[in-house]
Amino acid sequence: MEFAELIKTPRVDNVVLHRPFMPRVEGTLCLTGHHLILSSRQDSNEELWLLHSNIDSIEKRFVGSLGTVIVKCKDLRIIQLDIPGMEECLNIASSIEALSTLDSVTLMYPFFYRPMFEVIEDGWNTFLPEQSFKQIESSTDEWRLSYVNKDFSVCPSYPPVLAVPKSIDDETIRKVATFRHAGRFPVLSYYHKKNGMVMMRSGQPLTGSNGRRCKEDEKLINATLRAGKRGYIIDTRSINVAQQAKARGGGFEVEAHYPQWRRIHKTIERSNILQESLIKLVEACNDQSHNMDRWLSKLEASNWLTNIKEILTTACLAAQCIDREGASVLVHGTEGTDSTLQVTSLAQIILDPTSRTIRGFESLVEREWLQAGHPFQQRCSQSAYSNSKPKWEAPVFLLFLDCVWQILRQFPCSFQFNEHFLILLFEHAYASQFGTFLGNNAFERRKLKLPQKTVSLWSWVNRPQDTERFLNPLFEANSLVIWPSVSPQSLLLWEGVFLRWNRSSKCLDEAYDEMIHIIEHNKELQSKVNTLRRQLAELETEDVQLETP
Repeated sequence: MEFAELIKTPRVDNVVLHRPFMPRVEGTLCLTGHHLILSSRQDSNEELWLLHSNIDSIEKRFVGSLGTVIVKCKDLRIIQLDIPGMEECLNIASSIEALSTLDSVTLMYPFFYRPMFEVIEDGWNTFLPEQSFKQIESSTDEWRLSYVNKDFSVCPSYPPVLAVPKSIDDETIRKVATFRHAGRFPVLSYYHKKNGMVMMRSGQPLTGSNGRRCKEDEKLINATLRAGKRGYIIDTRSINVAQQAKARGGGFEVEAHYPQWRRIHKTIERSNILQESLIKLVEACNDQSHNMDRWLSKLEASNWLTNIKEILTTACLAAQCIDREGASVLVHGTEGTDSTLQVTSLAQIILDPTSRTIRGFESLVEREWLQAGHPFQQRCSQSAYSNSKPKWEAPVFLLFLDCVWQILRQFPCSFQFNEHFLILLFEHAYASQFGTFLGNNAFERRKLKLPQKTVSLWSWVNRPQDTERFLNPLFEANSLVIWPSVSPQSLLLWEGVFLRWNRSSKCLDEAYDEMIHIIEHNKELQSKVNTLRRQLAELETEDVQLETP
């Protein structure tokens, strides 16, 4: 298919662009295969480049011969284009609709993007499982890397390389995989160096209504327990939902068969509920009635902050079991690709200082989301403005990032990265020139040959001149476990995502710049003080030597 076939009108003059808190721009609108571009007639530097893949929905309005297209984006901004001529407006609107809903992944921009920067480090090879395992290998010899899934035959949504107990052979793993949802057998997620406890993740066991048993599964998860120790199974479903799953062939671990494990149910909402929550939240944020009661009522009705509280509470429970109880943990819901990953990754943010650095957080996203099989292609295909009824879409990853922002706000000196880094990941998960978030799992990414045909987001972010923009000026390395508050008073709406297009950020930006200036100035003063102290110490040493007979 040629993109030109979908573009009915490639160029229109005298188009007026309206954006909140920004001056109107009049210029030429151009449509390419992947971008909507508007160039100003007055200022050559004033340009809008918008990826078609970032467009969630559009609306058309007509007043006489003037047409208006309202473009609603996946990053939650709304822009208005006034287009002279009804035919031109209809052509532009239908072209945008066609170009923003391409069926084939290989037609998306990452397959056509050619970087303007030098790729110093190939992000596709930066966070390989073998490299991550080296850190665990230096602390314990109880785990090994298994290549049982090297051809994705055991579990299509798992990567080819996985960490499993050393005492469990590959044949046992194959049997366990038949007992777990979609073959997602228990694998190592995190090793706590402080006490040797571990966190694992998996899909639900397929016990069914007959109470099916798998001794190989029991053997595998018991192999992670130290002598005399107990473990916790954290199920991210309510007990009722877990019971209902048994009728469909799923279920949960029967305590009689897992006597050394205590099962805890912590309810985290399913994907379709989360999508509805996002839609309600964005609708509330766009409400310009300025009525406090109406705003607070809509915010509460969205249940967004309630979802954050549930996820953070479960992550804190997992971290507490590992760090304070000295117990190993297995986390799963139904599939093990959504709420499970939210919990395991947030628990690592709490427990592991490395996860609070830029590269450590990238490694966490790569390991616990991309390689772990979170279906980004499905979950992020539409955002809050989609006109179609949600099928697979859900803001699972956005909720995770929001939870990280909540912890970052409570511990502003413990993170190497700033809020802009989290917003960047949100934006690129939904629409990007990079191939990192394409596909639903490692198997699909291999079939698409993404490492050979697209550029990794990490290749760009990890260039020193680009990393600098995401550094937290308040950062001081903190080796301690951090325990976030989940009380209602401690959780706030993430304004940087949900209100950034609805109000001016000029004052906040100026305050942030001033803070950076003060910090840099203090660093310069401290450097001068240290230099003077060193010079004074050298002079005192010389005086002592002169006085010595």
